[in-house]
Amino acid sequence: MHYDITNAALAAQGKKRIEWADRDMPVLQKVRERFSKEKPLKDKVLAACLHVTAETANLMRTLKAGGASVYLCASNPLSTQDDVAAALVKEYGIPVFARKGEDKKTFFKHINAVLDAKPHLTMDDGADLVSTLHTKRKDLLTNMYGGTEETTTGVIRLRAMAKAKALKFPVVAVNDAKTKNLFDNRYGTGQSTLDGIIRATDMLISGKVFVVAGYGWCGKGFAMRARGMGANVIVTEIDPVKALEAVMDGFRVLPMEEAAKVGDLFCTVTGNKDILTKKHFKAMKDGAMICNSGHFDVEINIGDLKSLAKKVEKGVRPNVDAYKIGTKTLFLLAEGRLVNLAAAEGHPASVMDMSFATQALGCEWIAKQKRAPEVYDIPQEIEDMVASVKLASMGVAMDVLTKDQADYLAGWQEGT
Repeated sequence: MHYDITNAALAAQGKKRIEWADRDMPVLQKVRERFSKEKPLKDKVLAACLHVTAETANLMRTLKAGGASVYLCASNPLSTQDDVAAALVKEYGIPVFARKGEDKKTFFKHINAVLDAKPHLTMDDGADLVSTLHTKRKDLLTNMYGGTEETTTGVIRLRAMAKAKALKFPVVAVNDAKTKNLFDNRYGTGQSTLDGIIRATDMLISGKVFVVAGYGWCGKGFAMRARGMGANVIVTEIDPVKALEAVMDGFRVLPMEEAAKVGDLFCTVTGNKDILTKKHFKAMKDGAMICNSGHFDVEINIGDLKSLAKKVEKGVRPNVDAYKIGTKTLFLLAEGRLVNLAAAEGHPASVMDMSFATQALGCEWIAKQKRAPEVYDIPQEIEDMVASVKLASMGVAMDVLTKDQADYLAGWQEGT
């Protein structure tokens, strides 16, 4: 079996980590049980470009149980858990091409390695796999049934491809499922981003001024959690509705040029580029911390930061680099990449349980369809199934509509 990992000797440690996460993923367990019996992905080759974490490992196990031949590479150079990668190869027989800290050349070499398997299905987190397939590996497009996309940034890119008629196979926008973004993006990002910041800096959150760039589900979750730990939170936005929502949620909303003057920590969660640039770095005060919890490392213009710095001191702490600009020092966390995965362990397994159950079921759905090359939403029945199983696993019961209530909601004849 061909693979490329850092250290195969870490497999036993990685297996323990995978099994620990699996304890907290009951919905995915249910899906795996059914997949093992029904083999809905039999004879399908699946190329996945995801964060190589313990939670992802349990998703890969589920897809393999469903009959797929699975190949996995990393969607971020700093997010790979090397022991998990080793366990997937040595304990579960799944080819993995991922090394924590891999350079850009290796990153794309690994993407091409999973594409060499000639996949029928893709599973992406950020659309790098799909974009490579559509640009450098067009010969493989005739083989494709479809794919799934895990994150906001990837869905944005895919919708742009579909609008330009450049998308050549159907893709399910898993990120847009309520069982993903309402929970993973909000509660997962909120907790794991703070976890990464605290591990990297050992800073006291209480009393600090946190600037949150973007008030989508990820920004909402992070702002909420930061406030819960005593931070004074400022939100920056370009969307008037989201800015208004942030104000009514009790946050200050400022343009970034104003927020840059007062922030102690800046976190970008927008999915766009150049959120923090030269003019903002110049305005920041001495000791300001800068990090990203959006997908790519383009939200913070690191080129601008380097151009201003008379000296860069790497590794003043693990995952912290110091940029000396005039008489002040700015601190960049995790090289501007996902701080929650680079400096911590990413989202807790309990919330990834829903995301990855939705991911697996979305993959099954698209594999059974003959669809035009568009971006599709997750069917409502999948959303309902995932939420219902999650509630049951938590011991939570709901009310059920009576027949009269259902008829009332479905009709129009009965007035007030």
